[in-house]
Amino acid sequence: MRTGTVRTWLAIHKWTSLVCTLFLLMLCLTGLPLIFHDEIEAAIDDGPALAVVPSGTPPLPLDAFVRTATAMYPGERPLFMSFDVDRPVVNVTTGKTPQPARGDLHITAIDRRTARPVEALDEDRGVMAFILRLHVDMFAGLPGKLFLGLMGFLFCISIVSGIVVYAPFMRKLAFGEIRTARTRRVRWLDLHNLLGIATAMWVGVVGLTGVINTLSETLVAIWRTDQLAALTRPYDGQPALPPAAWGSLDAAVRTARAAAPGTDPQFVAFPGTRFSSEHHYAVWLKGATPATQRLLTPALIDARTGELTAMRSMPWYMLALRLSQPLHFGDYGGMPMKIIWALLDIVAIVVLGSGIYLWLGRRRSPA
Repeated sequence: MRTGTVRTWLAIHKWTSLVCTLFLLMLCLTGLPLIFHDEIEAAIDDGPALAVVPSGTPPLPLDAFVRTATAMYPGERPLFMSFDVDRPVVNVTTGKTPQPARGDLHITAIDRRTARPVEALDEDRGVMAFILRLHVDMFAGLPGKLFLGLMGFLFCISIVSGIVVYAPFMRKLAFGEIRTARTRRVRWLDLHNLLGIATAMWVGVVGLTGVINTLSETLVAIWRTDQLAALTRPYDGQPALPPAAWGSLDAAVRTARAAAPGTDPQFVAFPGTRFSSEHHYAVWLKGATPATQRLLTPALIDARTGELTAMRSMPWYMLALRLSQPLHFGDYGGMPMKIIWALLDIVAIVVLGSGIYLWLGRRRSPA
């Protein structure tokens, strides 16, 4: 590689790293406890206690939970229903309009065995909620997400440029050599390069999945205007279906599951919400195995007739989003993978911290 080319790549590596390093350091520091988010939450609080019922008590019909939620908030309509993974609870979201502001809706947690309201898990308070919000958008909403996505993109460029300049830099050194007889700054430079090249693949995966995650709202908007609009085009021009004309939710979910055997409902979007249409229950189905439970397939069920209108696998960009979310935090292989992710995260913190040290000490006399 020519000297001028090496200098160009070195400049790219230096400036992309300088722009994003502090933000990436914040993300690595906040990401470390988030790897063990579920375990930390369980240790801090086991969650609200549920009623004791006879063993084997079957869950009640889904329509009963809708009635419970709407009875608690007269004048509101159901918007969403989601299912807790670790306890027999459904969460019904209601509001006075199909797409209310965040402060104008209510989420009711309901025991599936009794159809009675229970205390909801408050995911917006506590230390872990604070750390998660800082990690996701720095308390700045969508602009904060997109800004962190830009920092992640620069980080990916920094990784690629670092790989390119590593070979010329190590031309006269053995792989992984740390010149212990040289100055402290040289030793840190060698350690920075060694740890950086050794973890390049991992930080590249985490950086890329992080960028994809920041685009979640944008990708969902694209899916709505593209895929969802195509699926519901035959209903264009028809008046919105009022809640009084909606059929059974249980029948809709049964129809959806019959069309995709071996799946379970992840959540349901009621007619008029942004994840459905004015005329459909959108039943989002997940696989029943660890390998497929991250992949969602929406089934549109005519809310008046209960018939299946359409079912289509998610497009590639939504699949990338769904798969990147757990991969970003190592949430695929249980505790062993989480420990590996945590150790690699600590190494990444050392790489970022050493990069800052090398930059700040570039004009100082050797230590």
